[in-house]
Amino acid sequence: MTNETVITREMLAHYLELNHKKKEVETELEELKKVFNNYFDMSVGKNAKGEMVLRDYKIQRQIRDTVKFKQEQTVQRLEELNLLELIQKKPDEGKIKSAIQLGLLHEEDLEGCKTVNSSQAIYVKYLPTR
Repeated sequence: MTNETVITREMLAHYLELNHKKKEVETELEELKKVFNNYFDMSVGKNAKGEMVLRDYKIQRQIRDTVKFKQEQTVQRLEELNLLELIQKKPDEGKIKSAIQLGLLHEEDLEGCKTVNSSQAIYVKYLPTR
């Protein structure tokens, strides 16, 4: 079975149209979310969960807290508590790139130490005829 892929002008135009609509919808959704969050801020307080029912619609606001440890202070405290097994060493990518640029380190020195992740991206642009 042959799998022929054909890209047409109409497909590209349709893609651009849908992408434009997507951006409009995302903008409108963000505006509505702001209105909803303002309502809950006023009615139940900032960073408080809440819910409301309007006839056959129910709206809820959930609050998710993300906790991250301050690296320097946490490492210092864990060292003071002699809990070294809770500390991870990790390479500083910015400093490594700088060291390579300065010639202090060579790419070959780190052979086998890197992983490369690739992702695909599609960009479509309308080019009006001149």
